[in-house]
Amino acid sequence: MTVTDPLELLDIAGLLSDEERQIQETVGRFVTDHVRPHVADWFEEGTFPREIALELGKLGVLGMHLEGYGCAGTSATAYGLACLELEAGDSGLRSFVSVQGSLAMFSIWKYGSEEQKLEWLPRMAAGEAIGCFGLTEPDFGSDPANMRTRAVRDGDDWILTGAKMWITNGSIADIATVWAQTEDGIRGFLVPRGTPGFTTRTIKQKLSLRASITGELILDEVRLPDTARLPGARGLGAPLSCLNEARFGIIFGATGAARDCLRTALDYAGSRVQFDRPIAAFQLTQEKLANMAVDLNTAALLAVHLGRLKDAGTLKPHQVSVGKLNNVRKALAIARECRTILGGSGITLEYSPLRHANNLESVLTYEGTSEIHTLVIGQALTGHSAYR
Repeated sequence: MTVTDPLELLDIAGLLSDEERQIQETVGRFVTDHVRPHVADWFEEGTFPREIALELGKLGVLGMHLEGYGCAGTSATAYGLACLELEAGDSGLRSFVSVQGSLAMFSIWKYGSEEQKLEWLPRMAAGEAIGCFGLTEPDFGSDPANMRTRAVRDGDDWILTGAKMWITNGSIADIATVWAQTEDGIRGFLVPRGTPGFTTRTIKQKLSLRASITGELILDEVRLPDTARLPGARGLGAPLSCLNEARFGIIFGATGAARDCLRTALDYAGSRVQFDRPIAAFQLTQEKLANMAVDLNTAALLAVHLGRLKDAGTLKPHQVSVGKLNNVRKALAIARECRTILGGSGITLEYSPLRHANNLESVLTYEGTSEIHTLVIGQALTGHSAYR
């Protein structure tokens, strides 16, 4: 017996329901048909096709784990499996879906008024409106509590001043959830594109996440009515809860990138002949493949386990940190090792591992660096915070 898919090694599919497998297969076919033929060009050109948002809306993956307002209302595990397939295509694609659904849409769904939900969520679920999430600043990434963006009351309005950096979808978004300091702590605001004083800038010359739009948000005395404020968002816990939603998707997504790398390496090793036999027949190559397959399958088991906890409503933030830290770290190591099996061919965009490795360098850093997640786990184990 020869395993045809590396995740068959431990029968990961056997842990899933028929509906979950169907959702995963549907998203996988979409990626095969609409993403794989073009993603190398998108990566090389440093672009992301805005029009694909409408296709993703038709697919039903934008905010798919949310209830109502045009959202599919799937399980968290099903959403995770969709992220796995999306990132098997490219981290930029999964990042778009994560930011749209788990950050921008979730912030409105969780903390917005009914009017805000009705105005934005159906359009965002359909891919007709694109959202972004403005928390990180040029000088404050891991320490958002000290953000410099300010919102000051002026009569019935708010005046926002500041800047946000490394914002996925930032320069193509129709609506931005922006977090700012106020006299009463951190609050969230919805800032539509075209608001006077609100401008964006696309960040160029990236070596990672090239098939993704990354931008800077500039707020120069942006005047907003109080109806733009997210009424349910009070304190730093609000944006951090949104980040936990997105980090959950990364746990599955990174596993998808690793699976794609290993599939590519297995196919290449089976057809690449050296010394009169395929390199898959050599012990050193088999050791690499076996070690990577074990790491991939344990990452997938962890992802499914955390998905079940989330569906049960018992998933804790430090458990999300375990998943994000482990699975991204393992995926990056797998991508690099797969590149070695491909030899010189591995440095071209004809094959996916080095593209995935470049992307995963960003995934390792964003939505909580590996150092921050290590400290979250350390605090859970010891009861001591090592942040300060």
